[in-house]
Amino acid sequence: MARAFADFPDPQADWSLPGWLYTDPEYFGVEMERVIRPSWQIVCHQSQIARAGDFHTIDYLGESVIVMRGDDGEVRGFSNVCRHRAMRLVEGPSGCARKLVCPYHAWTYASDGRLTGVPVKGDYPALRLEDNGLAPVEVEIWRGFVFVRLESDGGPSVAAMMAPYDHEIAPYRFEDMRCISPARLRDRAVNWKNVGDNYSDNLHIPVAHDGLTRLFGKSYAIEARAYVDKMSGQIVDRPSGNPWERFYQKHLPRVDHLPEGNQRLWLYYKLWPNMAFDLYADQIDFMQWLPTGPTACVLREMAFALPDDRREMRLVRYANWRINRVVNAEDTWLIERVQRGIASRSYTAGPIGASEVCLRSFARKIRALIPEARLPRAPAPGWSRRPRSA
Repeated sequence: MARAFADFPDPQADWSLPGWLYTDPEYFGVEMERVIRPSWQIVCHQSQIARAGDFHTIDYLGESVIVMRGDDGEVRGFSNVCRHRAMRLVEGPSGCARKLVCPYHAWTYASDGRLTGVPVKGDYPALRLEDNGLAPVEVEIWRGFVFVRLESDGGPSVAAMMAPYDHEIAPYRFEDMRCISPARLRDRAVNWKNVGDNYSDNLHIPVAHDGLTRLFGKSYAIEARAYVDKMSGQIVDRPSGNPWERFYQKHLPRVDHLPEGNQRLWLYYKLWPNMAFDLYADQIDFMQWLPTGPTACVLREMAFALPDDRREMRLVRYANWRINRVVNAEDTWLIERVQRGIASRSYTAGPIGASEVCLRSFARKIRALIPEARLPRAPAPGWSRRPRSA
């Protein structure tokens, strides 16, 4: 059933999510079932699986998913699990194979997921090839990017979630972009929500990110829609005292496909519940924070851009990376210390300011999906196994 989160009253709207939601193993299991399994996750760009047999994988929540271009040109998603004895079919983030051959017993699957070959097929009395193709996984291609979700609960498509901002994104020509930095994985010893909260926190920018403050001045702005948070800032003309920031300010070249107002604009969209992408005139960065445990997650990051061989563009993209490396280090320092504090028995929930619209929006959705998230402290063990109230 599609959820209209705005229809749920939120008596705790002025308060953050309580600390126990960031550490409790039982709550973590419920959250994975109700929040992450039904959510969309980006895998790759369609240009990375351009030929028949090209595939990319993504691993999360104990699942491995393959997205693969079929001989008919269609992109499909499958569970990376052989239907015979559950062997993983492929290893690694990407590859190309006209057929998927299980390395355990050589069961063979076509690029559309059909089971096409079984050694000594007559040895299996119950086997029907047509009933044992690879388990399908839902796929959506939005503006050239390939997304999957493990389960559908009737929630909206990626296109529907991004619809309020589609007109802003259109000039960037996502469909024509190419990968300039393959997926990087970085482990973090924090709850996944801690990462997302930090990325949606507007008030810490002038306090903890000197570089962003130098680059954007007072132009930093935020807003929240039903499924998307938006942040933005205009690069100021006043030269920064930092050499990489100053280089980026001075040498960012004009890109003809963008409107004048976007030439020095930074845009950031955080897509429910655990993805975000940064738009710059020179490139875009995708990131996910995939849960791996109650107090652990992995950041998955990729960068894409339109082909541009100008030397100044290559140098500006390098400067962009140097700037963001510092910002990422600052954010890592912050979230690690928040995770320690949030585990303290002295902490329940903190007040949220009226301006913190993104944090309010995220907390509202979590409380709507999991009513126990309204409790200041964890209920007695076993609460998740009791019947849910209507």
